[in-house]
Amino acid sequence: MAPTSHFYTNNGAPQNGAVVPAGAGNVPPQHSCLLDPNEFRQQGHQVIDFIADYYARMDDYPVHPSVNPGFLRHQLPANAPSRPESDAFGTALRDVRDLILPGMTHWQSARHFAHFPASSSTVGALGEALTAGINVVPFTWAASPAATELEMVVVDWLGKALHLPESLMFCGGGGGTLLGTTCEAILCAIVAARDRKLADIGSGRIGDLVVYCSDQTHFAFRKAAHIAGIHRDNCREIATYRDDMFALSPTELQAAMQADVDAGLVPLFLCATVGTTQTTAVDPIRELCAVAATHGVWVHVDAAYAGSALVCPEFRHLIDGAEAVDSFSMNAHKWLLANNDCCVLWVKKPSLLIAALGTEQEYILKDAAAEGHDVVDYKDWSVTLTRRFRALKLWLVLRCYGVEGLRDHIRGHVDMAVSFEEMVKADPRFEVMATRQFALVCFRLRAPEELGGPKAANDLNRRLLEEVNATGSGPYMSSANVGGIYMLRCAIGSTLTEEQHVRAAWKVVQDRAASLLRKMESINAVA
Repeated sequence: MAPTSHFYTNNGAPQNGAVVPAGAGNVPPQHSCLLDPNEFRQQGHQVIDFIADYYARMDDYPVHPSVNPGFLRHQLPANAPSRPESDAFGTALRDVRDLILPGMTHWQSARHFAHFPASSSTVGALGEALTAGINVVPFTWAASPAATELEMVVVDWLGKALHLPESLMFCGGGGGTLLGTTCEAILCAIVAARDRKLADIGSGRIGDLVVYCSDQTHFAFRKAAHIAGIHRDNCREIATYRDDMFALSPTELQAAMQADVDAGLVPLFLCATVGTTQTTAVDPIRELCAVAATHGVWVHVDAAYAGSALVCPEFRHLIDGAEAVDSFSMNAHKWLLANNDCCVLWVKKPSLLIAALGTEQEYILKDAAAEGHDVVDYKDWSVTLTRRFRALKLWLVLRCYGVEGLRDHIRGHVDMAVSFEEMVKADPRFEVMATRQFALVCFRLRAPEELGGPKAANDLNRRLLEEVNATGSGPYMSSANVGGIYMLRCAIGSTLTEEQHVRAAWKVVQDRAASLLRKMESINAVA
C-alpha cells in the first residue's frame, strides 16, 4: 500500500490527497513569476511533507517492485502538455505517489540489503534542496568564489577525517574535487596518467598503453579506460583467489607488467581497490605501489564503498602505504550520509590533472580579483564544465553530524553485519564464503551430499535468493559469483536499518532455505 501524504488546500483541509496550490483552478499567465517566494514556500512544504511521509511509511512498500518493462510508459501520456493543467503540481505529486513510487526499488528501505547503500540523511537531503535552490554553476573561482573555496575546504576536512595522507590534500600540496561518480573519477585519473606518459614516449604510442586491475575490480574501471582510448585488449584483469581473500597479488601484478614490457608494451595505470563490490576484498596498497613504481605506473585507489569506513581509526591500516598512490577516490553518497551524488577525488599532483583536462580561459571567464592569485578553476579538474555545488551538502553533513557522529553511523552497520555473520555461522546448513571486513556478509546454503553436494550448490542458492526476494514484506538481497561459486550478499547500510531488520531478514532466509531443502528431499525420495 502506497503511503498517503499530507496534501492541503488553501484553507489547510485535505482534499482527496491532492495538493492544491494558491490560485488552483486558474492556469497561470505566461508572465507569472516562476520563482515566486510564496508559491515556493507553499509547494516546498508540500514536498517536505511528502518525503517525510514516504520515510515514515517506507515499510508499506516491497523493497523491489513486481512490475514488467513498459509498466509506467503505458500509464503516462505520449507527449508533454502544451499548457499546464489546473493544479498541475498537485496532480504531478499525486502521480509520483500513485504511479512512480510503487514502481521504484526503495534504496532507503531498512530491508534493502542487495546493494551497497545510497545513504540518506536529513541534513544530506536538505543540503541537496539548498544546493538546488541556490543553483550556482561553480566551474571557475570567479563564477562562484565561495563555492570553489568551500569545496577546497571540505575535501581537506574529509581527507583528514578519513586519515588520508596529507600529500593528497591541499594542505599538503595535493588537492581534491567533488564529482558525480567513481567512473568519472577514474576517467580523470587515467587521462592525466595517459597524457603524462605520452608526453614521454610520444602520442603515437597510445595503442601500446596497458592498464591493470584484478578480476574483482568494478567494471567502471574498464569503462573509463575504454573512454580514455585504451584498447580493450590492453586491460589486464589479474585473477584473484579465495586463499588470498580475493585481493590482487603483487607477485601476479609484477609478472603481468614484466610480460607486457617484454612484449614492447607500456604499463600505464593500476586501479587498486579497497572494498570490492562482490566481496569487499582489499588490495595490498603498499606492496602494489612498490611494484608499480618500478615501471612508472600511476596508482589509483578506488574506495567507492569502503572509503567511508576509514573515518573509523580501526580501519586505517587497510590503506597502509597510501602515501605512494597518485590518486584516491571514494563515494560519500554511499555510506557517509551525503545523498546522491557525491564522489570525492584526491590527487597528489593537481598540475597533471589540469594539464590533461584544462581549457584555455575565455575572456568572459576572467575576473580581475583573481588576477595574480593561484586560484582553483574546477572546470580544469574534471570532464564536465557545468558542475554542481556539491560542497555545500557535504559541508553540512560534516558540520551537523561531526566526525564522531559519522563513526557511530559506520560502526552501527558493522556491528549489525557482525551479528548477521554470527547467525550464519551458528546454522550448520550455511557457510560464510568470504571474510567479512566491513558491513557485507557473503554466504550460501550448503547442498546436502545426498542432494548433489557442491555441484548442486549454485543452483540451490540461486533458487534461495529468488525465494527470499519474492517475499513481498521481506528483505531484498543480491548475489555474487566469485571463482565459480554462487553466493548471497547481505549488504547492511541503509540509514533506517536496525538490528530487528537484520534478524528478521535472517529468519526469512532460514525459512526459505528449510522449505527448499524439504522440496529437494521430497523430489529425491520419489526419484
